[in-house]
Amino acid sequence: MSSQDIMDKGQEYVMNTYGRFPIAPVKGKGCYLWDANGKQYLDFVGGIAVCLLGHCPDILNQTLREQSEQLWHVSNLYWIKPQVELAEKLVQASGMGKAFFCNSGAEANEAAIKLARKYFYRQKEGKRNTIIVFKNSFHGRTLATLTATGQPKYQEGFAPLPPGFVYAEFNQLDTVEALLDDSICAIMLEPIQGEGGIQPADLSFLRGLREICDREGILLIFDEVQCGMGRSGKLLAYQAYGVQPDIVTLAKGLGGGFPIGAMLASEKAAGGFAPGDHASTFGGNPLATALACKVVDTVASQEFLAQVEKIAEYLYEALLSISDPRITAVRGRGLMLGIEFNTEVRELVEICMEKGLLLLGAGPKVLRFVPPLVVSEMEINQAMGILKGALMEWSA
Repeated sequence: MSSQDIMDKGQEYVMNTYGRFPIAPVKGKGCYLWDANGKQYLDFVGGIAVCLLGHCPDILNQTLREQSEQLWHVSNLYWIKPQVELAEKLVQASGMGKAFFCNSGAEANEAAIKLARKYFYRQKEGKRNTIIVFKNSFHGRTLATLTATGQPKYQEGFAPLPPGFVYAEFNQLDTVEALLDDSICAIMLEPIQGEGGIQPADLSFLRGLREICDREGILLIFDEVQCGMGRSGKLLAYQAYGVQPDIVTLAKGLGGGFPIGAMLASEKAAGGFAPGDHASTFGGNPLATALACKVVDTVASQEFLAQVEKIAEYLYEALLSISDPRITAVRGRGLMLGIEFNTEVRELVEICMEKGLLLLGAGPKVLRFVPPLVVSEMEINQAMGILKGALMEWSA
């Protein structure tokens, strides 16, 4: 089938919920994809920060083959060996207490919301059920995580939205203080906002939130679905800030391309859940957790993270060197970077794609760079050459 054949069938049979670009990838290796027509693309999207080790990495292919010949799925009514091993690795690497596994970032954030509320319910403080979240955030597509997402464009048409969320301004502690009352159970945020335009939190802001939570006796939740798993240059982004949350959520890169989500909680916060309070049929299944174990072993090594920091600095300097009057800012952390323009970037994304470079936006005016963590200087140079050529053609 050609790319056009795939797209035509997709238009006929697949529900129209995505604004798709007109390509149909069928093969990937490392930082490259090939579509059904055989055209090659340099991929700086990586499944939206998912394919940490590149496409079809040999190390994960081997793990997948080995686990697929042993056990695919059993119920969480039983103990699952690779799930237990993954929990141990994540808990020890994160400084948290316990792990819960699910299938996606939205599910992980849903679990965090439920845990925060149930924790206070078990403390006989059921009136504490409201969570402070932030404008321009993104936490998922379930009704609860959609409501936690501080962007009205995602919420439109889904009313009535569930209560229990109030919105503060990102990086502004005074707006958080103004929302505090005896109904608040948690503060939830991305240490680096993704869909909100690649906005890193200020160190003083995160420290201030930790102090507020300690003072008020409430929980601090970090959504690291996109910014976690080595993307910041540390295994968890909060480790780059030195601010420990009570709950952290992971997904995207955790499985290296295989669907998995996780919620990690301190021993104290984890006590909010008891058997029957939450569950996931496929969460933590043997295939997903075996792969995630290998991802964690790879990404958590100091040698690997040092290389991520080195190559991230190389990409950042390359982006800073681009001279274009439409650029208003370059920002981010690690290999989660963005260029902000004074106009919308959709056309620029399309021109880059035509030239063989896959990028995406983060909001209407920010060009996002979330390549695999194994990207090389040569591949960055190739990407910058394509981007500069696209900027010359871009008429915005």
